[in-house]
Amino acid sequence: MSLETLTELIKNYGYLAILIGTFLEGETILILGGFAAHMGFLELPWVIVSAFAGSFSGDQLYFYIGRHYGPKIIAKRLSWQEGAAKVYKHLHRHKNLLILSFRFFYGFRNVTPFAVGAAHISRSRFFTLNLIGAIIWSITFASAGYLFGEAFRLFLDDFKRYELYVLLGLVLVGVLIWLATLIRHRRRALAHKK
Repeated sequence: MSLETLTELIKNYGYLAILIGTFLEGETILILGGFAAHMGFLELPWVIVSAFAGSFSGDQLYFYIGRHYGPKIIAKRLSWQEGAAKVYKHLHRHKNLLILSFRFFYGFRNVTPFAVGAAHISRSRFFTLNLIGAIIWSITFASAGYLFGEAFRLFLDDFKRYELYVLLGLVLVGVLIWLATLIRHRRRALAHKK
């Protein structure tokens, strides 16, 4: 794949990738989106809007699925059982803070909306806190990616020649971290089951 093709893919599908990526998971794709905005391939405000829309709508959906099927889903996903137990524990002490901030804690992001829905937290409370949390999270991580691009530019004289390679490297690192975390959670869940 040529650099020109990659550039066109980012420009044409970058916002959609951010929307889908934040609907499913989040941090890595949003930081990459901020980085791409710094490089001029995307606009930072639209990166933030795409991330907000994906994150907010995904977590609302997961909340409602959790409200109806949460215990069944959590029981089937061994890797979520430990995380769900932590969520339930924190829900009793810090309900509002947990809902506002769960996106910022890696490993809690996926299980929390299901567990909160299963705990029958009010719909309006979750909606409001999820809305505020998604706005803060989107701005924070997109800006972090943008600032990373600026820091990278300051350290390299010939930034334009390396920026796409750095972006590809970040994508690869993000995928590897995600896979390593997934494998670790599955191993831990299997060990816990024994």
